Amino acid sequence: MAKTLELQFSTELGGTARVSLDNPKEPIDPAAVKLAMNQILSAGVFYSTTGNLVAVKGARVIERNVTDYELI
Repeated sequence: MAKTLELQFSTELGGTARVSLDNPKEPIDPAAVKLAMNQILSAGVFYSTTGNLVAVKGARVIERNVTDYELI
């Protein structure tokens, strides 16, 4: 099962920008995630089509099941 940590930020023009991280370390520490997101905001290194990132909006872990089939 593949897991991704998705960080969600509000942007200047009212949009949502997402940064995804594969295989997050578990258990997820919400305080550490929020601290990291605030550091991303203060660094100002990301820009989206709806402007600069301006606020932390949320975070979530997405789990995905993949089944490969051998085709004969």
